[in-house]
Amino acid sequence: MVSVVQNVAIDCADAYELARFWSRVSGRPLHPEDGPGARETQVLLTEGPVLYFNQVPEAKTVKNRIHLCLRPETSRDEEVDRLLGIGAALVADRRDPDGSGWVVLADPEGNEFCVLRSDSDRAAAHP
Repeated sequence: MVSVVQNVAIDCADAYELARFWSRVSGRPLHPEDGPGARETQVLLTEGPVLYFNQVPEAKTVKNRIHLCLRPETSRDEEVDRLLGIGAALVADRRDPDGSGWVVLADPEGNEFCVLRSDSDRAAAHP
């Protein structure tokens, strides 16, 4: 017997608005019953668990102990630029001169996430 991961829960101050951000990040829709003012909202990913946003009264105060790592379809650097353009904030740039590494960003409520190298970035580094 095993357990299956149903969702990744993210506490937040505004469930609908944060889910809208992550919907734009992932290119995936919100649950059709979710709308402005919803205290619980989901982003329906193509594979794996859904992203579940739960509105809570307390603010984020410390670094995440768990976070999402994204592998973009485009290059890492193009995706970082796109995400910064839709409201992410730069937390730490861990890119190395040889093209390896990652970038740590934060969503509009300060939840950290990483952008890894894309498959094409990795293939270009190892022809």
